Amino acid sequence: MASHAGLSSERWATFSLDQQILMIANEMNRAAKLMTPGDRGRLLSGYERTLQLTDLTVQVGRPALRRELLRWRDLVAALYVAAASDPIAHAAAFRALLLLAPEASKQLPLLRGG
Repeated sequence: MASHAGLSSERWATFSLDQQILMIANEMNRAAKLMTPGDRGRLLSGYERTLQLTDLTVQVGRPALRRELLRWRDLVAALYVAAASDPIAHAAAFRALLLLAPEASKQLPLLRGG
């Protein structure tokens, strides 16, 4: 989690929800490229960063979206504790994340199979 370890909730709150979701999506996009067994450690680090940014978003975000974000977080947590990488479940979680914010949803056509 080192790359976002110094990110405070105050700093995170300066970003719009769309920006926050897109930054979380960026971590998911990076993780999508790490699905081979040899990349397992880097994949887990990517999921840790994703979870950290999601936690910050829940902490500073709107109460109305909190439930959906926490449900989505459970998807990533399941990917994190899974015995092996699951590209299909990862892609489904990635797509679900992008649907949480209007600007982020514009990225859906750019995904493979979008």
